[in-house]
Amino acid sequence: MASANSKTVVVAVFSLLLLVSMSEASGLFGLGFGKVSQSAPTCDTVIGRGPEDTCFAIAKQFKLTTEFFNAINPNINCDVLFVGQWICVAGTA
Repeated sequence: MASANSKTVVVAVFSLLLLVSMSEASGLFGLGFGKVSQSAPTCDTVIGRGPEDTCFAIAKQFKLTTEFFNAINPNINCDVLFVGQWICVAGTA
């Protein structure tokens, strides 16, 4: 009776370890539980920033929401834009 009970415990512990390792290995073989993979934004059209352009003005000119503008321009710091800086105005996020 003790050996059957020991086998049950070993199987239960092994199953628990397997479940924990699968849930922690989110990137391994694409097996992630509850995690959404984020794809990189793609840009279809860019413009060069003019001397008076701001992020808000460019987004308004091209009828973009600020959320979408920021999503397709993830590396832009709107506080320190420089003239001629490439800014994405059409793409997918």
